[in-house]
Amino acid sequence: MGENERTGRCVVAVDGPSGSGKSTVSRRLAVSLDARYLDTGAMYRALTWTVLRSGVDLTDAESVAKVAGEVDLRIGTDPQGYGVTADGVNVDKEIRGPEVTGSVSAVAAVPAVREMLVARQRQIIANARRIVVEGRDIGSVVAPDADLKVYLTASEAARAQRRSAEDAADVAATAADLARRDKLDSTRKINPLQQAPDAVVLDTTELGIDEVVARLRQLLIERGVA
Repeated sequence: MGENERTGRCVVAVDGPSGSGKSTVSRRLAVSLDARYLDTGAMYRALTWTVLRSGVDLTDAESVAKVAGEVDLRIGTDPQGYGVTADGVNVDKEIRGPEVTGSVSAVAAVPAVREMLVARQRQIIANARRIVVEGRDIGSVVAPDADLKVYLTASEAARAQRRSAEDAADVAATAADLARRDKLDSTRKINPLQQAPDAVVLDTTELGIDEVVARLRQLLIERGVA
């Protein structure tokens, strides 16, 4: 019997591009496992909101890093009611707006920012007995020793359709924005969006949320950590 089987500890890393279903799948999986949930993307978005509000030039890496080092960023881990605050201000709605969405990749590309937030993310994971973590570099960087690493993907059309429905936006414009973010996230020099070598790849184009969650639960059962 492995150490995690004895302790009940379980860490699931869920990576993938925008619109692949990461957030919904991760939250539902966390609930089904009676686990915590960490949305690392929300942390980068909250920091981006803070940077934009400060008036700092997004291309000034040193100034962006300074903001990151000074902001009091907090995030909940309850999959049914997590929240994000920046300097005591709840920014759950603000971080999903178009301004933050259009700027988050630039902020996330700053090496010092990633170093700080990855350290915070690892601390949160270490303090949780069971947790599902979603993002773009979880299996490859943040939690390389996760019990299960999953890379969710979907066709460009499906991803654009899902995201446009969530944001009540034009599908073509959404597709263009997703392509822009994919390129920025996958080509940045530090911790780019990538599939961990030992990750299970799951195409969600034709799958419902319940089907995806069921498949992930089965994988965890096979590993003895569900």
